[in-house]
Amino acid sequence: MNYIGSKLKLCQNFLPTTIKSVCGEDLSQKTICDIFAGTGIVGRTFKTSVKKVISNDVEYYSYVLNKNYIENHREIKDKEECLEELNALPLIDNGFIYKNYCLGGNGERQYFSDENGKRIDSIRTKIEEWKNTEQISDNLYYFLLCSLLECADKVANTASVYGAYLKNLKKSAQKELVLEPAEYELNDNEHQVFNKDANKLIKEIEGDILYLDPPYNARQYGANYHLLNTIAEYKPFIPIGKTGLRKYTRSKYCSASFVKAEFENLIKNAKFKYIFLSYNNEGLMSVEDVKSIMSKYGHYDLAQTDYQRFKADSNRFNKADFTVEYLHILEKNTIC
Repeated sequence: MNYIGSKLKLCQNFLPTTIKSVCGEDLSQKTICDIFAGTGIVGRTFKTSVKKVISNDVEYYSYVLNKNYIENHREIKDKEECLEELNALPLIDNGFIYKNYCLGGNGERQYFSDENGKRIDSIRTKIEEWKNTEQISDNLYYFLLCSLLECADKVANTASVYGAYLKNLKKSAQKELVLEPAEYELNDNEHQVFNKDANKLIKEIEGDILYLDPPYNARQYGANYHLLNTIAEYKPFIPIGKTGLRKYTRSKYCSASFVKAEFENLIKNAKFKYIFLSYNNEGLMSVEDVKSIMSKYGHYDLAQTDYQRFKADSNRFNKADFTVEYLHILEKNTIC
């Protein structure tokens, strides 16, 4: 999934190497928490090498992705048969996505082709029907729903995020949506996934390593990925405005007025020995802001690397292709 702030490239070397240099090469007895998980790439990176992953995000679509990629860790029976049946479903033309987010449905919005909108509705309706009639397990439910979200995203008629749709269907949006499996890694350990405000959840959990990747700027994820939440929840509401927005959670980490107090509360309440914060040089908090806050609670250090900008930004605003990604490191003095 093409995702703002994704740490996919950082997870290929910089992030795991730096974390292991601080916490030790052997993480097999460690519990790591990815509390702003997004698509879950950080938790997925460490899933098979740690004792336990705790994954959280306030956005429901993220919760669905991580219920599959993180919490699912054993083979699920009948998943291939279910995918085959879902791909063969007849299309319905009275579903919520088609009526509100396709040109043929309301004559306005064009987030998906008419056929793909109908296909999303058909598949999503059947998945919910199976769940409500207890024909599928929770594990299979989230596997199928995660598969739908990722495949729908591949044929979405957007530049990258869902803040707007394109006037004409781009090539990838003209392709037929085919449900493909969202494969997850198998392992023996159980993991936990939450759908809560990070500053509330931090008071309820504890572990060894806390990884933080909060929003950096005023861009609200609930607005930019609203349609994924709509597909994931699939509950009726009245879409707002030209882009069909839904009510969404507004993060204090996206506010210059609140971010520092919110961040310090998170650090203060964290019952983790090691804390790592990913933040770039264009964030609402400066390097000195972060250092000042984290240094109050233990030994502070800093690592950094150049990082390629999210391509939608580069294309849209014609800024430099690279930004500096900072990894702020804290070893807490006391864990209350």
